[in-house]
Amino acid sequence: MSEAEVVGRLADGMTVGIGGWGSRRKPMSIVREICRSPLRDLTVVSYGGPDVGMLCAAGKVREVVFAFVSLDTIALEPHFRRARESGAVAARQVDEGMMLLGLQAAAWRVPFLPTRVGLGSDLPRLDPSLRTVTSPYPAPGGTHEELIAVPALHLDAAIVHVNRADAGGNGQVLGPDPYFDDLFLEAAGLRFLSCERIVPTAELTAAGPVQSLKVTRLMVDGVVEAPGGAHPTSCAPDYPRDEAFQRDYAASAKDPDGWERFRKEWIDGLDEPAYQARVKG
Repeated sequence: MSEAEVVGRLADGMTVGIGGWGSRRKPMSIVREICRSPLRDLTVVSYGGPDVGMLCAAGKVREVVFAFVSLDTIALEPHFRRARESGAVAARQVDEGMMLLGLQAAAWRVPFLPTRVGLGSDLPRLDPSLRTVTSPYPAPGGTHEELIAVPALHLDAAIVHVNRADAGGNGQVLGPDPYFDDLFLEAAGLRFLSCERIVPTAELTAAGPVQSLKVTRLMVDGVVEAPGGAHPTSCAPDYPRDEAFQRDYAASAKDPDGWERFRKEWIDGLDEPAYQARVKG
């Protein structure tokens, strides 16, 4: 598929999960295509980075469900910060582990998973929808423990980016951390994978061990070949984060017209090959 074909499968008001972690291995070529599209009122679920910030700045987001939104070397994603402080988007903040459990519950098709995470914190106060459950099984001391029930994070669609894939949707992560991309895909109804390069299936195990095949074709409805598609985020070992570009992007949040200038230069009127050519230039 192309990025435009993926975005054509999405609809206003969808809950969309975006893989990667902070400013690392984000499916940015598809994010840019969403920014160019008429889509709106999305709920974005993400261990957030510039994916969240750009979509908020472009007016595509109604709500963000997040554990953090960071550019890594820039601690707070400035466009998300601006959108949140202005009230332009609703925000539901969860603990990193709770987001993992919410995705896992959706992937396993169970309504919730129990955890001690969040007990004694302000999360239940900030999110009154959180419920507790009492364990039906006694602990060694005979007591029945009270736990937080993390609700399943059901996604209408999920988008992730990996290093290599075959045309059938088997995806390979060659970097040191797979993050939770497989859970995003398993928690979603529509599942899309972008990759640096599409290769024959046999080449996947030639490039790395079978354990690096974190995504199977059973999790994927469409594959996009997108060399450089994670830019400006990193996609180890293929390329590092583009720190200079990221600084320019972050600086565009400092004045009211900054985003429009950035958008005109790097998003509007460009398809992905034109974007990549401009980056190289």
